[in-house]
Amino acid sequence: MGSAITAVGIASVASVRRINDLPMAMLPVILGAHQLIEAVVWKGERGAVSPGTAEIAREAWAVIAFPLLPAFVPLAVLAAQWPLERGRERVRATVLIVLGLVVAGALGHAVATRPVNAEICGHTVRYSVGIPAAPWVIAGYLVATLGSLLLARDRLLRVLGLVCAVGAAVTMRLWFHSFASTWCAVAAVASVIVLWWVRSRRDLPPGGTGHRHGPVSELVR
Repeated sequence: MGSAITAVGIASVASVRRINDLPMAMLPVILGAHQLIEAVVWKGERGAVSPGTAEIAREAWAVIAFPLLPAFVPLAVLAAQWPLERGRERVRATVLIVLGLVVAGALGHAVATRPVNAEICGHTVRYSVGIPAAPWVIAGYLVATLGSLLLARDRLLRVLGLVCAVGAAVTMRLWFHSFASTWCAVAAVASVIVLWWVRSRRDLPPGGTGHRHGPVSELVR
C-alpha cells in the first residue's frame, strides 16, 4: 500500500500548478512514506531486520504520526486557501495552527524523551510513547487536523476532512488500542482525494486565490 500511496503523492505533486497547493499535494507522499516505514516496523517486530534498524523505523514512524501531521495539515490548508478572507476565516486558521503547533510540541517532546514501542496486534501495530495527558493531546490533534479540513473554504478539502473524520471515528471504535496505526491507514486512503483536489485546480492562475467557486456563502449551500 505504501508504494501505491506514494505514487499517488508523486502524481499529486506533478499536477501542482499553484505553488501554494504544493504542501497539500505533498500529503500523500508523507503518508505513503509513513506506510513504507511501518512495513519496516513490522519486520523489526518479527526479527527480520536488525534491532537498530527497527528502532530507527519506530522513531521515524512516530515523528511523522505525532509531531509532524498536526503541525503540517493546518499549515497546508492555510497555504491552499491563501490569502484568507478577513474576520472569522483568519481567526479560525490562527486558532487551528496554534493548536496544531502546541500539540506538535507536546508530542515532539514525548517522542524525543521517551522510547517508542511497537507491538503487532492482529492486522495492525500498536504504538506507545507514554504521552502525558493523552486524551487532551489526542483531542487537540484531531481538532487541529480534521478541523482545518472540515472548515476549509474549498469543497474537496471539506470532503477530505469528512472522509478522515468518519474513518477516525470508525477506527477508534474498532481498534482503540491500535488507533494511531489504523488512523494513518484510513488517512492514507484519502490521498486519492488530494490528487483529485490538485487536478481540479489546474485551471487556476499561478497567483490565483483559489476562490474558483465564489464567495464562502456559495460554498456552504
